[in-house]
Amino acid sequence: MKAINPILLAGGSGTRLWPLSRKTFPKQFVNFNSEKSLFQHAALRLMSSATVNFAPHITITNSDFRFIVVEQLQEMGVDPGSILIEPSAKNTAPAVLAASIYAAKDDPNTLILIAPADHAINDVQSFHEAIKTGLAAVEQGNLVTFGIQPTHAETGYGYLELGENPNHNFKPVSRFVEKPNYKHALEMFEDDRYLWNSGIFMFRACDLLEAFEKYKKMMLLGVRKAVEGSVPDLGFLRLEVNSWEDLENISLDYAIMEKAENIVAVPFSAGWSDLGGWDAVLKGSKLDEKGVAVSENAHSIDCQNSLLRSESASQQIVGLGLKDIIAVAMPDAVLVADKERAQDVKSVVEKLKALNVRQAEIFPKDHRPWGWFESIALGDRFQVKRIFVKPGAALSLQSHHHRSEHWIVVEGTAKVTLDDDVKLVSEGESIYIPIGASHRMENPGKLPMLLIEVQTGSYLGEDDIVRYEDLYKRS
Repeated sequence: MKAINPILLAGGSGTRLWPLSRKTFPKQFVNFNSEKSLFQHAALRLMSSATVNFAPHITITNSDFRFIVVEQLQEMGVDPGSILIEPSAKNTAPAVLAASIYAAKDDPNTLILIAPADHAINDVQSFHEAIKTGLAAVEQGNLVTFGIQPTHAETGYGYLELGENPNHNFKPVSRFVEKPNYKHALEMFEDDRYLWNSGIFMFRACDLLEAFEKYKKMMLLGVRKAVEGSVPDLGFLRLEVNSWEDLENISLDYAIMEKAENIVAVPFSAGWSDLGGWDAVLKGSKLDEKGVAVSENAHSIDCQNSLLRSESASQQIVGLGLKDIIAVAMPDAVLVADKERAQDVKSVVEKLKALNVRQAEIFPKDHRPWGWFESIALGDRFQVKRIFVKPGAALSLQSHHHRSEHWIVVEGTAKVTLDDDVKLVSEGESIYIPIGASHRMENPGKLPMLLIEVQTGSYLGEDDIVRYEDLYKRS
């Protein structure tokens, strides 16, 4: 059984799921209705089974998410495989092309499956069966997309219009339809010629490259240069910056699939959702007898058809007499919306960005290669942070121009460098870091380390850092 190279697209922002999904920690890395994130589920369903044979994953993401990708794969004992780093977000066409060129460097006939990392698919076996069905079409030189049998008139998805084909297993795609209004969605739902567009594709690398040669030749040349000029970096592969920055920002659908004459669709029904909004999360949640989904820290009293979710035990959310409401509480932001307006949450984010509201894009828990930190109190000249450092990890050797810091270790042991002095700070002990002092925090132990950091000074921004040494090669 020939191996299929799965490529996970993990660079999206998922703004329609704000405030839980944000630019700095988007929906693919979030646990919605499971103990695993969408990205973790995507990686697991792209592992070999009796039905299909997969090669190790190739993930393409951006620099901010590279360590999250590794961490989440390692949590499941999954080999991270190859991870390509985009210098900047250029939509799916350049990303898919770069990963495909990389995967096919030794064999132009390499089989490739493109899978967004932020989708939910409940029936993995049916998904694998659909992939197996699609292989016959791929071997005939087709570009294959997987269309979902609609279950209702959905305005949040694109659609595929199918042409005629005596082969009932797959049919040519006559056109792609953008997200419709409700009237048009209802018409397509009632017409068996239409499927939802999943954004999942399969092809031979040579057939995709031929399509780019025909429709987007300049992009093909630019992406080749970016791949050929890529450099290894701590186990990742960074695509070359200059060639990449000149590329057009465009989706694979617009660049290739809507133009190609050899695009066919394989229909499947596998409990698929792209979780494109809170209404989709509600549909995929465990509901009570009144159609209400509640999280661990949420409570419903006489509510109907609503989603109530809180991400913190210290912040309980209670719905009283609500109907068709989405209510999502984060420590730093709360969304309350009519369920029918779930697709408009993206416009909320844009409004907050225009007002320079930090919560528009910045997640309260900031993930770093060494662990994470979150702000738990912020005032005019002070900030209190909770900092988690993984075993064996170390922050950069650094200094600050505008703030001093006071560290209190609450779990584990910290190895602290303060100018020329190195000492161990144990649980319950503390240390003061003056303004301008070079310092580093390390976790020398085999257990996680947790500490409280109190910052005081005239400026507390994260850009007040002068790095002298860094294991992770950050500037």
